[in-house]
Amino acid sequence: MVTTHNLGFPRIGARRELKFALETYWKGQSSRDELKTLGAQLRARHWDDQQALDHVPVGDFAFYDQVLDMSFTLGNLPERVRGFHGDALDNYFRVARGRSAQGADDHGQCCGGVAAGEMTKWFDTNYHYIVPEFDAKTRFSLDPSRLVEQIREAQARGVKAKPVIIGPVTYLWLGKAKDDSDRLALLPRLLPVYAALLDYFTAQGIEWVQIDEPALVTELDPAWREAFVTAYDALATRRVKVLLATYFGPLRENLDLACKLPVDGLHIDAINARDEVAQVAARLPETAVVSVGVINGRNIWRTDLNAALEWLEPLHRTLGDRLWIAPSCSLLHSPVDLDSEPTLDAEIKSWLAFALQKLDELKVLAQALNTGRQSVEAALNANQTAIESRRTSPRVHNPAVKAAVSKIDAALGRRVSAYPQRATKQSALFNLPAYPTTTIGSFPQTAEIRQARSQFKRGELDAAAYRTAMHSEIARSVKEQEALGLDVLVHGEAERNDMVEYFGEQLDGYAFSQFGWVQSYGSRCVKPPILFGDISRPKAMTVEWTRYAQSLTSKPMKGMLTGPVTILNWSFVRDDQPRSVSCYQLALAIREEVLDLEKAGVRVIQIDEAALREGLPLRKSQWNAYLQWAVESFRVTANGVQDETQIHTHMCYSEFNDIIASIADMDADVITIETSRSDMELLDAFDDFNYPNEIGPGVYDIHSPNIPSEAHIVQLMRKAAERIPAERLWVNPDCGLKTRQWAEVIPALTNMVAAARSLRALS
Repeated sequence: MVTTHNLGFPRIGARRELKFALETYWKGQSSRDELKTLGAQLRARHWDDQQALDHVPVGDFAFYDQVLDMSFTLGNLPERVRGFHGDALDNYFRVARGRSAQGADDHGQCCGGVAAGEMTKWFDTNYHYIVPEFDAKTRFSLDPSRLVEQIREAQARGVKAKPVIIGPVTYLWLGKAKDDSDRLALLPRLLPVYAALLDYFTAQGIEWVQIDEPALVTELDPAWREAFVTAYDALATRRVKVLLATYFGPLRENLDLACKLPVDGLHIDAINARDEVAQVAARLPETAVVSVGVINGRNIWRTDLNAALEWLEPLHRTLGDRLWIAPSCSLLHSPVDLDSEPTLDAEIKSWLAFALQKLDELKVLAQALNTGRQSVEAALNANQTAIESRRTSPRVHNPAVKAAVSKIDAALGRRVSAYPQRATKQSALFNLPAYPTTTIGSFPQTAEIRQARSQFKRGELDAAAYRTAMHSEIARSVKEQEALGLDVLVHGEAERNDMVEYFGEQLDGYAFSQFGWVQSYGSRCVKPPILFGDISRPKAMTVEWTRYAQSLTSKPMKGMLTGPVTILNWSFVRDDQPRSVSCYQLALAIREEVLDLEKAGVRVIQIDEAALREGLPLRKSQWNAYLQWAVESFRVTANGVQDETQIHTHMCYSEFNDIIASIADMDADVITIETSRSDMELLDAFDDFNYPNEIGPGVYDIHSPNIPSEAHIVQLMRKAAERIPAERLWVNPDCGLKTRQWAEVIPALTNMVAAARSLRALS
């Protein structure tokens, strides 16, 4: 009999219950016990949703981030949070976001805020994790309380619990050394803690534990490859069975290594590595389990069940009970329940599967393998009908769009003049001071904004009343910016629900869910639009709002757009054509918007490409192909404008050092990037690369409620000036301000503007 299991489940709740509970707690409006109770309720509900599985993941729930959870389990806390009073949850949130709950009654004054942990992308996803911090003195000490508590909760509900933890090598691989020490030198200190944790699982009556080692799908140098051998040899005397889980890509040169590790089973991502399944099955010991990730855990399209069975059935005949099936990766990256979408277009809905529906697909596959296809004939027929409907639908294919993409050439992506000539013209036009100040685009999304948007969507506000409400919010943003003394203003994006969804709603080829939320980080959730067909722009999307904002001020007003690569990477993307083709379609659509903004008199246009790096393949050998079409797509979008029009782009929470040449090839006049949490570390790239254009290193960490001081911002900018000529530096936050409160934003930006003035006085 084939065995079913899951690698992880979305923890936010079908209605984002965790998000709202966290934010209420952080504001001091609910207690720690209420938050913990909500967490237990969500875990129980999610285990119940997975009861049909043979093994159910436990420990995949986190109040903020699973990597941060692992750091606390291993006792790896940054020195800056040690010694604080309050319970472990207080310190947990201090590392995650710089502070615990607002107004905590016993330590609000004495503890205050600390520097939040650095945050970056989880492999090639839009999920952000808190980076583990190491130095030569790092020691580890086991705290299994979180996992033991959740195991006992699950067992009390009759759940066959399979604990999920991040493996020792991937944990070190994900982290950063804060000195010159070698992370791998910490492995001998780390392994006894893992061994003790596995013993705890045995004591709790656990049969299987899932150890995630996704670093195995990346290109590893010999030292890291040897670390896997060292680690799992050291853990070989355990009594609990280990399923080693890899995902997000093929193993390739690491396949033999993975198959020879002394574990009891290996999970392989068959969505990205179908060709390796047979090799893994042949090379693993005859007693080892082969877990096949046959359902796509990262996208929302239905699985072609008949096609999957065509290759699973022979595998099952060969492996018998050794075959396990599962989603390709954790369902953390999928929305919870398609049945929560009564308003979604019925035809498009029939093409989709969210997390619960993916588990249903898994159940159908298991039953077909165990008792024959005839036992699930109705389900297979319904699935085949949906697959054929999508494949042949005229709503998916637009010949005019395909023809336009076929005509793209290199000339479409070139500016009229090189940057030095453009910079001279732009300087004459804008006459900005040294260290010009700006923001990244959005201002706080107040309760009034959200209420007006909801009323408009429900038909309780007509278009004219909604426009009036948004104009009022835009006017407020412009007034506040002028009072602050910012140099280049933005309209604040009051009318936008999300930087991708807003554009997708106005493009043909997109569909939208109501509750298709996935976690981005902490309490931050995003609702990716569904890119189901060829993309075109029926009408202008931002011009009216930006033109109105410009009419309120004599200062330059930035037009704010999301770039094609980010729209692509932050959507649920169609899987029936190359991603590059979809990206070029988006590039042509956003290019039309850029040109319309310029015609409307907008001379500063920001095209955000926050997700450029996360689209990189996990293997560097494949980077060039991706970067070629990604950079060209940006250039097609941006470079039809006149020399005097200044093009900005923004990127956040990614490592850029190894793709800095490609970022330069984008040829934006100004780039803004996140550098505040990394203490300007991301600017190390400029030590060896002479970046030719202007740059704004983010100096205000908007993902933390902490307010940066003027002195701190000056210090950061001085570090930046050691690498970038001061005349090419801008001063700005590291991201948009929509998630912050005006009470935080005003003092932070006041300090930022004051810092810029101090820097001018010193230069």
